[in-house]
Amino acid sequence: MRQPHRFSIGQNVVLTPIKYGAVAPAGTYIVVRLLPNDDLDREYRLKHQHDGHERVVRESQLRAGPASPFN
Repeated sequence: MRQPHRFSIGQNVVLTPIKYGAVAPAGTYIVVRLLPNDDLDREYRLKHQHDGHERVVRESQLRAGPASPFN
């Protein structure tokens, strides 16, 4: 059985840098889409709140961010 995504669309998250792999700027991101996953580590499409770039990251790279003022 697939595990549900821990974060939801619209939620603020903080990207934890990984030792190896693509470099992404630190800061707060917003979850814009939940992606299909391999059941080991769910994936998300995130949008950086300052530069506007979107990227795909795994749930293990994320932690909950500050509460959104719109919720």
